[in-house]
Amino acid sequence: MRAKTPSESRTVMTDLVLPSETNPLNNLFGGELLARMDRAASIAARRHSRRITVTASVNHVAFNRAVPLGSVVTVEAAVSRAFTTSMEIFIDVWIEDRFTGERTKANEAIYTFVAVDDTGKPTEVPALEPETDLEKERFAAALRRKQLSLVLAGKLKPSDATELKALFIS
Repeated sequence: MRAKTPSESRTVMTDLVLPSETNPLNNLFGGELLARMDRAASIAARRHSRRITVTASVNHVAFNRAVPLGSVVTVEAAVSRAFTTSMEIFIDVWIEDRFTGERTKANEAIYTFVAVDDTGKPTEVPALEPETDLEKERFAAALRRKQLSLVLAGKLKPSDATELKALFIS
């Protein structure tokens, strides 16, 4: 199985915020944004694995900036790291100024997807080869996040979480 780059899985979805998608403050519902992020992440995971993919977890979501009615919203998703059967997908959400066209990062999220075969059994995915500095940074951080998740779930002993220990022991 050939290793792939994040750009091979990258998914960009652009859409407009409509009145039916907003809360009483005329900002995009958080759940609507989560759905958009889930769809973009699903496409990125499928492009990387060329398999059916399912959402395993939403590991992090930051609603840093409200997304007002009428905004042009762009959701960018790419695989940040591939493990045996799972993939971490990093998502950046941008809003575009209606008058200047300037893009501002509004939100971000990290999802985990698992590739499955036709019977729903997890199946192996290709490795990932990060290229840019940002891709390399996200790639390295993904292993720390995975180790932390496994430690918290009781599936990995803290003493075996080498990447996490490296943060605290110099």
